[in-house]
Parts: sequence; C-alpha cells; structure tokens
Amino acid sequence: MTASQAGSVPHGATAVRPQWADLPEPLRDRIAERLGGEVVATASQGSGFTPGFASRLVFGGDSATGDADETRGTGHAFVKAVSADRSPAIADSYRAEARIASRIPPAAPVPALRWTLEEFDWVVLCFDDVPGRPPARPWKPGELTDVLTALTGLAQVLTPVPDGLVVPQARDWLAQDFGYWGRLARASGAGGSLVDPQVAELAALEGAAPDALDGDSVVHCDLRDDNVILGDDGRVWFCDWNWPSRGPAWLDLVTVLISACGDGYDATALLSAHPLGEGVDSEAVDAVLAGLAGYFTDSSLQPAVSGSPYLRAHQGWYAQATLSWLALRRGWVG
Repeated sequence: MTASQAGSVPHGATAVRPQWADLPEPLRDRIAERLGGEVVATASQGSGFTPGFASRLVFGGDSATGDADETRGTGHAFVKAVSADRSPAIADSYRAEARIASRIPPAAPVPALRWTLEEFDWVVLCFDDVPGRPPARPWKPGELTDVLTALTGLAQVLTPVPDGLVVPQARDWLAQDFGYWGRLARASGAGGSLVDPQVAELAALEGAAPDALDGDSVVHCDLRDDNVILGDDGRVWFCDWNWPSRGPAWLDLVTVLISACGDGYDATALLSAHPLGEGVDSEAVDAVLAGLAGYFTDSSLQPAVSGSPYLRAHQGWYAQATLSWLALRRGWVG
C-alpha cells in the first residue's frame, strides 16, 4: 500500500459539515452569548468523517469587516456542535468528550475545553483555538517525527491514569468491534470446508487482542492525522477525544504508524525505535493489528453513510494499510 493508492480519500477535505449560517439562529445567538461577542468570522474545518459543525470562530471586533483585534476584546475559539436528534451517536460521543476533556491534566498537549452547552436539541463544545494545521498526507518525514515524538510526552502525562479521569477499559469496548476474522473463518469452514490458513491465523490473532489491550494509560483510541494539530508555536496537539480508554501506551503509536505504513514508511522500524515501542510484545501488537484490520475491512463493506461520503473509502484504505503492515510483520509477503 502506497500513498498513490489513497487518491480516493481527499485528506483535509473529507467532511461535509454545516456552516455557521446553517445552525439554527437561536443556537447561534446562544453560542455568541457564551463566547462573549458577536461571531464575525468563521473557518470551517474540512477534515474528519462526521457531519457535525466544526469551525474556528472569531468573535467581537468589527462585524462589518470581520476584523479581529484582541486589544478590543475579540477572541478566537474552536466550536463543534451536532444535532442530537439527527445524529444521536455523535451527540453521545461529544458528551463523552466533554466529560473527559474537562479532566485531562493541563500538562497534556490537548486543547483546553472552555465550556459546553446542550440546548435547542444541539450539543455544543467550545475549546481553545490552537493556531496551526493538520499534518500533510502523505506524511512528510519531519512532521511524522514531530508527531511521534509528541506521543511520548502525551503518554508521560497520561500514565498511569490520572486521578479523577474515569475511562472505560480498551479491552472491554474496543474489542467489541473485533471478531470479523473469526466470523469469516466460521463461515468459510461451515460444512467441513477447509479454512484458508491466513484467515485462520488472523482469527487466532484477533482472539488474543483483548488481552493485548490491557494497560494503565489513557489512550486516544482514534488517533489519526486529522485528530492532530501542528501548532504554529511548534507544539503538537491531539484533539477529538471521543473514545479515550485505559490501555497500553503503545496503542496510539500503532494507530498513527498504520497510516505511515500506508504512506510507504517502515512502520516496524519506527515502532522499534520509539520509546513507547521499546520492549513491546510483538505478538500483542500483531493481535491488535489483526483486530483493527478486521474492523476496518468489515466497516468498509457497510452501506454508505449520509453526510460522510469518504468514510467507507477511508476505512478501506486503512484496512489495506493495516493488513499490509501485518503481512510484513508475519512474513506473509517477501
């Protein structure tokens, strides 16, 4: 899998989001009230795979020109919002993010949650706006290095799980999405038929994934390039904490390296050289990769999702990238 095979996923422009003017007027008024000034400029964010509102907002200043001046009481914020009626699952994930984000230690490279509101059937979260941009894809070597380095600092803050930060066990909920290879093996072996040896190996590895997910770190569990900001100040920030869990500190490193493998990097070498990958059980990594590969494969075959036209192509790309890395690690390819 190389970057040239990922052309069907336009990184940075995958989301179909409502604009500021599309939000109900009473909701816009309420957001402006909480911000402390009229919204005078917006910049919708095009990355991600959900149909929620996600925009950088400038508030206060000259409403006629959209100019902003911090000395005149104007400011910047990042606001995300979703209709609980139209997208109940996403609304629940926003509520979970709000509970978690408010308890993440300030030392973590995570934009601070300012406030939340739930009115007019919408769930709204307001964060500090971090000036910056997502990493380029395919990954640039320097940017990939910066993100991988920042993961070490993130893990240091979130290991062990900070007091007061209650998150589910990764093995309890993430492993619920695993099982594709086992189902495939059972279906293909029905009636006494021989099961493809590689499918059988994938099913066995997948079965070991829950134990491999034991750990005492808070992990993001959905860490991709579109959940990362390369700050203008040189810092790397990690956003969108919708699915944080208690698990092994190396899990987020592995999920980032899946995309690096798909972009042509030697992911195993990067894993081995990284502090979070030092001494990690190779079989545990392979078990999680098998589970993720099955999840991405199964998800990519599901019907298209309204409001997220690139989701299935994205999942198909990740399925191929994950399987490619696992095949190299297991010696299935030369």
